[in-house]
Amino acid sequence: MTQHIIDRIHQELATVSDPELHRPLPDLGMIESVEYKNGKASITILLTISGCPMRDRLKNDVEAALGRIPEIKEVTLNFGVMTEEQRNNVKKILHGGVEKFIPFAKSDSLTRVIGIASGKGGVGKSSLTVNIAVAAVARGLKVGILDADVYGHSIPRLMNLVGQRPTAIDQTFIPLESFGVKVVSMEMFKPDRSDPVAYRGPMLHKVLEQLLSDAYWGDLDLLLLDLPPGTGDIAISLGQLIPASEILVVTTPQIAAAEVAERAGRIAHQLKQHIVGVVENMSDIECPHCGESISLFGSGGGSETTKRLSTLIGADVPLLAAVPFDPALRVGGDDGQPIVLSNPESHSSVAIYSIVDQLMKQRKSLVGVPLSLHT
Repeated sequence: MTQHIIDRIHQELATVSDPELHRPLPDLGMIESVEYKNGKASITILLTISGCPMRDRLKNDVEAALGRIPEIKEVTLNFGVMTEEQRNNVKKILHGGVEKFIPFAKSDSLTRVIGIASGKGGVGKSSLTVNIAVAAVARGLKVGILDADVYGHSIPRLMNLVGQRPTAIDQTFIPLESFGVKVVSMEMFKPDRSDPVAYRGPMLHKVLEQLLSDAYWGDLDLLLLDLPPGTGDIAISLGQLIPASEILVVTTPQIAAAEVAERAGRIAHQLKQHIVGVVENMSDIECPHCGESISLFGSGGGSETTKRLSTLIGADVPLLAAVPFDPALRVGGDDGQPIVLSNPESHSSVAIYSIVDQLMKQRKSLVGVPLSLHT
């Protein structure tokens, strides 16, 4: 009878996954021992690191799983820490038994990698990145954000992650998660978030490569990169590290901004990246008093950018949306509450959801991708 209960305990523990690694505890070697006697179960779980931030959640998940076994009246959970050899085994499991690599650069990767680019700063690129990501999660996608703006990183604040740091297993780290989106930013690794980053070209390439390869992203449908403005090192490195990456260009209605935004599309074209479309941000807003349209930042920038880029590549580059200027979008950024969640019925949110819907229609091609067929 005792062995039968122990077998049931192992079965239930197999349904519990590590909250960060999203793999069953037994698969990761986290169950050190299981004992049962006279209605009392004693379980020893090995954490990947001491002071694991997910310890309490793990405790609750295990207790809930064992609560499904009526014979168990009392549960004692003991926590230990893995040895270096055991942690190395976990890293091998996460990386499929091979050395670290950029999973999105593999030919059989089904993750769409889209860089959110702009010719100049201040066009709301980061705010759009965050809201597109959160809206995509609401549409059922598994999404990640890489804050690739090494100098001007702002994603942690926008995602309500200020001051939080990822769990590290030696040289592998687990992206933080907020609103269902996995997030990595250079800010998370600085001694103090106010410290400046003073890296030159070759170092920037290495930083981007490490943020992509050292993180355990898991299975993603979509990875968004918030790129720095302009056509510098990071934009070029993305095209080199992930040749199949795509670019979404953000501009404002101002024609002068559109001329600069075109350059972001041009560098993508030179790197043979697919341009998925253009988003015009800070577009016309409706006057709350008279209802007339107000063009705070001019008009026609988005259309002009799509026209120029379509001519450049010889194919249609669509204007995915014109997102109205909305003070609530800015407030949501400062408060770490994306507007697509706080006010999903707003004109801005509707426009952002339409961007996601159009991106979902542009499925990544399976041409040339080997399929795992078992006969």
